[in-house]
Amino acid sequence: MGTATSQQIANYYDSYRDTEITFTKEVIRTLSLDPRQVYIKCNGSQWPCIINSTSLMTARIIIGNKSGAFQHLHELGTTAQIRFGFNQQEGDKLCFFVSARVQEVAPYMSSSDLSVVTLAFTQRPPDDLIETIGRVLEANANAVRRREERIIMSEESKRRLALQKEETVVFIQNVPRNCIIRDLSFSGAKVILLGLAQFVKDKVAVLRFTFEDTQEVVDVKGTVVAADQVEGRKELVSISIRFDEATVPMSYKIHINSYLTTMRKKQLDSVPQQMAAAASQQDLSDKAHEQAKAALGLAQAGFMPNTHR
Repeated sequence: MGTATSQQIANYYDSYRDTEITFTKEVIRTLSLDPRQVYIKCNGSQWPCIINSTSLMTARIIIGNKSGAFQHLHELGTTAQIRFGFNQQEGDKLCFFVSARVQEVAPYMSSSDLSVVTLAFTQRPPDDLIETIGRVLEANANAVRRREERIIMSEESKRRLALQKEETVVFIQNVPRNCIIRDLSFSGAKVILLGLAQFVKDKVAVLRFTFEDTQEVVDVKGTVVAADQVEGRKELVSISIRFDEATVPMSYKIHINSYLTTMRKKQLDSVPQQMAAAASQQDLSDKAHEQAKAALGLAQAGFMPNTHR
């Protein structure tokens, strides 16, 4: 955390402030949320609670109806603070409070023992929360908008993706096969492996990725939608895998999104430089044109210098 620029954080807030994210097990793991560090604070006391979901404007927590928290929070308009806690890669904890006001209290899934309390933030939340939630929401949005954009595998793209290596394993019908990744996208991948095209086409495939930055192994499930023998190498087959988009892990989406947004920013940053270079070239061309016109005028007036002395 803490790597986004102020402009990126502002974009996250403006674009996704009303978009809610539910804290499933996968989201909790991806964000490194520490449930033991989540509390609700009210009237000088604090109690542990379960965070059910959050946006950048509101949060929903689950508390027991017989708890001290419920006794203080059951009235609408009550002010409180919700404490978020995240683990960081360095082993440190990132914890902070967000001020809020009770907006709604409702039974949790018709339970008589639990309630969901909706808390409306009374001010813009800390940048750390905006960045943490914004990265996930942006990855989900771009997984739809930019689903077919391909990342050709190279040393640079491998480094920017934090991919340990392009050689990996694909499980076809649960049988592990060594392969080499050739390109990636939100929606699929192309890999090369030993084998015959007719034996892998339309088969279920699970492609494995190992990311260096998070030190995790991520498996992405899909189906082989195309298979062709590599020209000149009859023992090799190139296969295209279409991922099951409903089950693509969040960690994979975040890595792909990080690469695509970084490269897009790099391209946009290079535009002014290209325009400046083009303008400079045009100035030189215009200057040369004016000099040629001046020289032609002198020659026509009979003032061409004598070069045969």
